[in-house]
Amino acid sequence: MKWTVLSDNRSNDNRLSTEHGLSILLETKRHRILLDTGASDVFVRNAEVLGIDLSTVDYVFISHGHADHAGGLRYFLNQNQQARVIVSPDAMSGKFYSKRGNLHSIMTVWPEDLKDRLITIERTCEIADGLYVIAHIALIHPLPKGNQHLFVEDSNGDYVHDDFRHELALYTDGFLFTGCAHSGLENILAACPYPVKFVVGGFHLLDGQESEEELLELAERLKKHYPTTRFYTSHCTGDNVFEVMKEMMGEQLQSFRCGTTMN
Repeated sequence: MKWTVLSDNRSNDNRLSTEHGLSILLETKRHRILLDTGASDVFVRNAEVLGIDLSTVDYVFISHGHADHAGGLRYFLNQNQQARVIVSPDAMSGKFYSKRGNLHSIMTVWPEDLKDRLITIERTCEIADGLYVIAHIALIHPLPKGNQHLFVEDSNGDYVHDDFRHELALYTDGFLFTGCAHSGLENILAACPYPVKFVVGGFHLLDGQESEEELLELAERLKKHYPTTRFYTSHCTGDNVFEVMKEMMGEQLQSFRCGTTMN
C-alpha cells in the first residue's frame, strides 16, 4: 500500500502548490483511489509534477460536501474517463455555509455529467473487494468545536447547524481515511468495525477551539484505546493542536504535507 498527498494547506516541496483543501492518492494491490479532490486543480498540477498518472485511478472518494474536498472533482473528470465517484447523496444535495467571519457558501459545484459514474452511499458497505465505506457515523463522543461555525440551509431557507450526515469515511487493508473528521475522530474510529493500523486525514481540530486540557485528554484516549494505530494529519488540524497532541502521543502522531509519500 502507498499513499501520496496531492493537495494540502502545507508543503515542504517548493515545486508543489498549496491550498486550503485535501487530496490523497491511495494505491493498493487491487485499487487506485483518489481520496477527495481538494478545492481546485491544485492536485492535478501537483500530480503532474510528481509524475503521477491520474487517468488510471479506479475510484474517487468524496468524504463530504464541502468545496475544499470536492471542488476539484470537475478537473479530475477531465483527466480520467472511467473512475467511479463514491459520495453521499446528502453531500450533493446539501447547501453548506460557514459563519467563520462573514456568512459564506462552502458548497461544491457538482459536474453535470456524473450520473453514470456515481456510487451513492447511504449505509456502511463494501463497494469493491476489500474497499469499505462507513456512513451515518453515530455521534457518541464529543464533536470538534469548530463545527459550531458550520451550517446547512434547510427547506425553509433557514441556516441550521450541520449534523454531517453527508460525511463518509473509507477503509481498506488497515487504512482509515477521515476526510475532515467533522463527525469526530473517536466517532469515526468507533464506527469502523475493522482493525485500523493507520488513520489519515484532517481532524477538524482548529487552533483556538478546544482547550489544551481537552486536546491532551483526547490524545490520551487515542493512545489508550488505539495503542498500535498510527495517526497522520494536516489540513484542518491546527499547528498548535498538533504540537499539543504530539506531546502526549509521540511517534504515534505524525504530520503530512503536499508531496508526502508513505509506503
